[in-house]
Amino acid sequence: MNIHIDDDFSLAKIIDSGQCFRADRLATNQYRFIYHEKVLYIRAINAQEYHVSCSREEWIDVWHDYFDLSTQYSSVRALISDDDLFLKKASSIGKGIRILKQDEWEMLITFIISQRKSIPAIKKSVELLARRFGSLISTEYGGCYSFPTVTQLQIATEEDLIQCKLGYRAKYVLDAIEQVSSGKVELNALHNLSDQEVILALSKIKGVGLKVANCVSLFAYHRLSQAPIDVWIKRIIDQEYSGHNPFPDYPDFAGVMQQYMFYYAQDSKRAKQQARAVLIQ
Repeated sequence: MNIHIDDDFSLAKIIDSGQCFRADRLATNQYRFIYHEKVLYIRAINAQEYHVSCSREEWIDVWHDYFDLSTQYSSVRALISDDDLFLKKASSIGKGIRILKQDEWEMLITFIISQRKSIPAIKKSVELLARRFGSLISTEYGGCYSFPTVTQLQIATEEDLIQCKLGYRAKYVLDAIEQVSSGKVELNALHNLSDQEVILALSKIKGVGLKVANCVSLFAYHRLSQAPIDVWIKRIIDQEYSGHNPFPDYPDFAGVMQQYMFYYAQDSKRAKQQARAVLIQ
């Protein structure tokens, strides 16, 4: 089935923006996204036309919301002040990024795992978890695995998680499993709380500091006012804004602005690495 998207939408930039660790760029210029037991294969036909592997009903019921297609991201970019030269540039480079509406449990575990890990290392650990504890999903393009549910991960031991390359984070994941499975932290109920209440509730879990809580809040609960600050964003704030936090200037869409900045930093890093590789050759 073909679908039309007339707003900012770049599959490559979404995947490289550091918000999802199970999406893949395939060899055939096709992209794969997994949400619960649903798998979507999508490829661009032209600038605004895409071929998707699902039915029209599934696209409307699942993926339209997943890709946040009710939000006009071109209008969000238009909110950036002309005086904010760095963010203007970053949003131009990052145009096409959207904040995905992802599963709360998956985001909690993956961002606990993400601490002090590179994106490729995070993806490897998450894939190992899925293969070991998730469910096999068969598609016309081959099989893949769902992210394991709380129940599926309840059988995991610390050694099991260490074998999935979690290292010291294994204890944090075990605590998250216990707190969520026991009902001490009810992830679905957090949708009804304020932004700060969501942060406080998530912070009860071991290993969930402000940065991880902000990431889960943004990418699972779609709290666009939340802008996670990691070493990359802190460096940008120090170097480009003389230590002044720019996100309060965009209270309703700080998380989107953070994604533009993060993608820009990662893209600049990749460009430098490629230039260095050429010089070595």
